[in-house]
Amino acid sequence: MAFEKAGAMIAACKQRGGILLPLLEDINAEYGYLPEEVLRLITSELGYALSQLYSLATFYNLFRLEPRGRHFIQVCQGTACYVRGGQRILESVEGVLGVKEGETTSDRQFTVESVRCMGCCSLAPVLRVDEDTYGRMRTGRFRDIVKKYGRNER
Repeated sequence: MAFEKAGAMIAACKQRGGILLPLLEDINAEYGYLPEEVLRLITSELGYALSQLYSLATFYNLFRLEPRGRHFIQVCQGTACYVRGGQRILESVEGVLGVKEGETTSDRQFTVESVRCMGCCSLAPVLRVDEDTYGRMRTGRFRDIVKKYGRNER
């Protein structure tokens, strides 16, 4: 993968005085994650230690170190969702997509993550795909939902 845009972003950061956090935000927005090659380029161009970059990247949940899928699936594990079967919903999603929580499908179409609360407790258990929220989930319902995003079940 070519990282020409990252080079331009790093050059602009040098001109601004090396403000690192906005640079990482820009790179994450451009590529969907922080590629290791770009982090190494930052260390050589701006003089930061690679450990400093990884420290920031792992502290803020905004940053990703692995590419995310085209569709981002969040399964709520907050108290209301958990007691109403949120864990079973997560297991169903994992089974349909063939990945575990925190992973991305091999075709890079879906990334699955659990979250602690979506603020939709009255609809528990809740699942979100991109910006679409699905409440009162049941284990078999995800098979139909995933088809809307261009994927047949495994």
